[in-house]
Amino acid sequence: MMQIISTVAELRLALNNKSNTGFVPTMGNLHAGHIHLVNLAKQHSDCVVVSIFVNPLQFGVNEDLANYPRTLEADCEKLKAAGCDIVFTATVREMYPQMTQTAEGTQLNQSMTIQPPDIANDLCGASRPGHFAGVATVVAKLFNIVHPQTAFFGKKDFQQLFIIRELVKQLNYPIQIIAGETVRETSGLALSSRNGYLSDAKKQQAAQLNQALQTIAQAIQAQNFEFDSLENAAKTKLNAAGWQVDYVTVRSALSLLPATPADRHLVILAAAKIGNTRLIDNIELSL
Repeated sequence: MMQIISTVAELRLALNNKSNTGFVPTMGNLHAGHIHLVNLAKQHSDCVVVSIFVNPLQFGVNEDLANYPRTLEADCEKLKAAGCDIVFTATVREMYPQMTQTAEGTQLNQSMTIQPPDIANDLCGASRPGHFAGVATVVAKLFNIVHPQTAFFGKKDFQQLFIIRELVKQLNYPIQIIAGETVRETSGLALSSRNGYLSDAKKQQAAQLNQALQTIAQAIQAQNFEFDSLENAAKTKLNAAGWQVDYVTVRSALSLLPATPADRHLVILAAAKIGNTRLIDNIELSL
């Protein structure tokens, strides 16, 4: 019987005698990629906890916090069907108990935050200042609430996964981070909650992002290590097709620093807008 729990105290009580807990943090609006992580968690855990919390701390001033899709009832149905044990559905006040309401709006008053490594200011962090500090802080809070033995994150958000792994390593969390493979539509488009903003025609066009990464991967496998020219060609092609490209870049999968021909483990990452919808994707490559 799946439990739906909304307070920290009740969740801690429910987990008090659990010795092998797997944790999947989400912001809701669940799709097959999230359910894949739940299934992965079931393979490694006796008790699977999924949190659904749209975290204000990771949204910038002009980002889509108010419009972020909230589909709690449908999400819980999907999780129940997947065999989830506990859904944690905390309110903002439960997660940020020092929150206040003022004439200017909601103030979280979260003065203690996790400052992630410098790579958090690159890639997606360059256009979303403070985003990964917000992610790292809420994940740290959730880890302290749930005390899982394993936690599950998707590879689609590769930079986020990298930063969470650093969080666990550098702050000595006794948690194993397990990465789930990116789940895709038949077109190659990575599943994302933001895909719901796309029309059918835009969704077909959105597959071009993954195709651009595949083209770079094939060139590298054919021993073309002119990374700058491969990146520029992809950006030019996407922009010409109506995208607004944020970045296309080849990085070391181990450090997320710009790749060199000596690197054997690579990740090709991209972020771009199609219409008003920002999408990300990546492909890992071992040589």
